[in-house]
Amino acid sequence: MRRKFLQLFEKRDQHPFIPIVSGLPRSGTSLMMSMLAAGGLEVLTDQLRTPDDDNPVGYFEFEDVKKLIKGEYSWLASSNGKAVKVISTLLPYLPNGYHYRIIFMRRPMKEVLASQRKMLINLGENPDKISDDQMAEIFEKNLQQTERWIHSQSHAARIDINYKQLIANPGPLVAEINIFLGSGLDEDKMLGVINPALYRHRSTK
Repeated sequence: MRRKFLQLFEKRDQHPFIPIVSGLPRSGTSLMMSMLAAGGLEVLTDQLRTPDDDNPVGYFEFEDVKKLIKGEYSWLASSNGKAVKVISTLLPYLPNGYHYRIIFMRRPMKEVLASQRKMLINLGENPDKISDDQMAEIFEKNLQQTERWIHSQSHAARIDINYKQLIANPGPLVAEINIFLGSGLDEDKMLGVINPALYRHRSTK
């Protein structure tokens, strides 16, 4: 049913679009960006944040994205349809006038918090500056705001990708992503990027 919907969507919406990869921090956005790049989609990144132990494949970030909150988005006009990572907090700051196809990464909150904590420790920061409960509340409110924004946008389409399912059984999800973005990606190369060994903060449920 979902595949049929995506096929109908693709036939109906022929506007040029900007692929957006989004989600909470530590939800698998960098993995998705690396998969899209491997699949043949150009990505918008400045490579200023280099790979490390927390993200061996790289972060695929673009610093100018942070300027969205200031109302600065001139870089969008020259993105030429390249995929760009926009963390969920910044999604509502995307301007009107563009068509977006958003791949939104979903990961259990416990895993997000555990991964975030580990990254802060590796960066030499205090992971207890904000408690897990407080951080979870902030993240949940952010997700609610993001949901409201997406539902209010006629120029934005979204597909949700479950990180756990992407690692466990990636084939069907990669096929859906390919259709969602126009069916021009190399699915085998996308699958080749996935390394289950890097899934290091697994919840029991």
